[in-house]
Amino acid sequence: MEKVDGLNKETVVPSIQQNRPALSWSVMIKEKLQTLPPYLGKFRPNVGQCCHQCTPDSLGKKHGKNTPFLGFRNLLSVSETDTRYRGWLVRRVCCVLFVSGRKVYPSPASSRLDKVCQSNRVQEALTAEHKAPDGGGSQGQLIRLSPYLPLIKTCISPGLLRFVGWVLLKIFGSMLWSIQVNLNHVEALHTASQQGSQLVYVYMRQSIMDSALIPLVLFCHNLRVPYTLCPLQINSSWIRSVLQKLGVVLLPRNALTEQDTEMDSLYSPVMTSLILELLHEGQAISVGVSWESGQGGQWLACIRQFIKEGSVPDVSLVPVGVTYDCIPKTNTQVGLSSFLWCLCSLLWRRPQGAVRIHLAQPFSLKEMCETGRCRVDGWRPLQDLLLPKILNNRADTVFGQRMMTWLLPSHYVPELIHPDQTERDLSIALILHLIYSAAACKAVMSTSLVSSLLLHKHRKGVCVSALCRDVAWLTEEVLFRNKDVGFGGSLVEVVYHSLMLLTPHLSIAAISSRKDPFIAPHPSLAATLSLSLHAQIVIHTFITEAVGACAVSAMLHEVASSGVSGSIRSDEVEDEQVKGDMEFAVVLCQSELNERVLQLCHLLPPGFMPPCQSSQSFALDAVDSLVRCGILIMEEIPREFPICDSWKKDHLSWTTSDDQYHSDSDCEEPDLRSYKLSQPTQCPEMLFFFCSLLAGHLRTLCWTTEGLELLNTPLPEAQCVAQIHSHLCDTANKNKRHYESCSKEAARIAVRTLIDLGVLLEEQQSRNIFLSPLFQLAENRQKLYRFISQYIYS
Repeated sequence: MEKVDGLNKETVVPSIQQNRPALSWSVMIKEKLQTLPPYLGKFRPNVGQCCHQCTPDSLGKKHGKNTPFLGFRNLLSVSETDTRYRGWLVRRVCCVLFVSGRKVYPSPASSRLDKVCQSNRVQEALTAEHKAPDGGGSQGQLIRLSPYLPLIKTCISPGLLRFVGWVLLKIFGSMLWSIQVNLNHVEALHTASQQGSQLVYVYMRQSIMDSALIPLVLFCHNLRVPYTLCPLQINSSWIRSVLQKLGVVLLPRNALTEQDTEMDSLYSPVMTSLILELLHEGQAISVGVSWESGQGGQWLACIRQFIKEGSVPDVSLVPVGVTYDCIPKTNTQVGLSSFLWCLCSLLWRRPQGAVRIHLAQPFSLKEMCETGRCRVDGWRPLQDLLLPKILNNRADTVFGQRMMTWLLPSHYVPELIHPDQTERDLSIALILHLIYSAAACKAVMSTSLVSSLLLHKHRKGVCVSALCRDVAWLTEEVLFRNKDVGFGGSLVEVVYHSLMLLTPHLSIAAISSRKDPFIAPHPSLAATLSLSLHAQIVIHTFITEAVGACAVSAMLHEVASSGVSGSIRSDEVEDEQVKGDMEFAVVLCQSELNERVLQLCHLLPPGFMPPCQSSQSFALDAVDSLVRCGILIMEEIPREFPICDSWKKDHLSWTTSDDQYHSDSDCEEPDLRSYKLSQPTQCPEMLFFFCSLLAGHLRTLCWTTEGLELLNTPLPEAQCVAQIHSHLCDTANKNKRHYESCSKEAARIAVRTLIDLGVLLEEQQSRNIFLSPLFQLAENRQKLYRFISQYIYS
């Protein structure tokens, strides 16, 4: 934990007095003016620590651990104090002086072209193609490699970098209120760089702005600007040339999408050799990874392979969490007209929202690879984990973790394929670990809190005063879980700031009978998807509680549908009339509850649980989290004598084992425990809120299962995702609700989940997808639908 002395001025939401509505609802709130601190007590959550299990040595180093909390810095707030000069003229050109004083590490690409073209990987790929003409080998190779020569010649020009840095500060200043960076994280990177560590920054793909913000942050703090692997298709020649002189490695000019590029047999060898040469030069690299498809993770697998081969001694991986108040729209194709239109639109646009960037603690990739602490021997195909339960209702549980081979397809990096698949699984574990770490170090913004409350607790609307109370409650819950928040200040101003940014997606009404306005999410596809995107970080924060709550809901639903009268009843009220707090007579068995949680965690998308944590451990954490929240009360089954009274035991059981992890406590009988629902008034609301967090993902799986009979298989994966997405949108439009379950990303994750489950099969040669003969039967599809729908609270 990092000690702080007071509120950091840069984290407080700016007061907005202009353009207020005629009805000032902040005055109508009867409660006292409440302040939302960005931390509890005198300590700010220390986010971004590396894994204590996989990299304990890196965690012990913890660069800058004795440094006091340095606060946050707003990159857009540049003044004369950031330069070496003073005076009235300096105050007017301070931004120019600031960028001119930044340290830039030049990176010429003079000898890189020959090294990449003559590398063994590229030569073997050219030989396999048989396209180099006999006799004139070098000339024929250059002709074949001509689409990739601009990528290899990518460099960093100091003068152009300073100029573009100044332009970006001005552009972001017209778009955003602030770009907050934790200075303690920057200090740790400075220490790691001084010790000679090569840094590789890894972030989750959200927007094109991510690729610009991370180099800008490093440039403004005198850190080495990384080469950015950016999957953009730039149509303009001069924009491509400018970006390639800033260290941005783009897609080849003739490629339309990233998927098309990866099918080229030369692209992977050229990029692999280029990354190796950049690491040999001591350059930093920035890689964006997609959590829904795993694209970008193949380059992390290449770096891991370099360390295993000894080509590179070691690198330090730095997960980066970028959080937006307003998530910008992403366009992967940029042309000259769209670029000029974007610049012109900034002239009349007011700044909106803020950005919080967390640079997590660097950790050694060599330590993670060679120690063997991140194990994959417990990985199992999803169909082995769940199909026996779904189809045959088998009571015995198959323990293991879900295998996600689609995060690193075999056509990405063919040289990583091994007969036993162990090395490939370890690379997938690395990708999963970095996706989880990048998501875990992201700050929770105020718009995320408000969006999650409106979507998952107040779907039908809420008055502003009640919304303020829930925001204060949810902020405390987030801080209790050691998560950082990207806001602070007056409760009224924080809520007003969020509502102003979310106004296009809300319906706000001032009713004469109410003393404060009534707010509800707009019932449209675009509005719901935008709010759902903002709420993703809240789902990640409460994932253990959400999984446990869905398991409890499934067990309660089973009891209620079993026809046993009085299982859930009120002892003080007769018949079906229940008022006040309910007395739940149902008892939840610990083993059955753990089994339900274990089954549900296998259906989670990638990035919600670390690969180094076993599914059994996650299930126990999920149940324990509900006990800590006060939702469940743990009870011990009555015994003849107290469990701690060992003298009254009839006999002691002994066992022999050569296992070094064996404990004498394993000889004892396991404690028989059960759980009951707590009785406080807020308990049902909290339980239902946690259940609703995962309802969107589970509902997508259910709707996809219903739409399987509409697929005209076999067909490519892209067309399969498109047809499922169309079916999801039609279902949501028909029901006129639950639009958060019909995004294209959700459809892609659902298709991949059903492929892992064995419902959909994928041909190895043609890559086409067809429906499994086992699930061509409507009975089996209905069993799958019932299994998933039991976890949905409605």
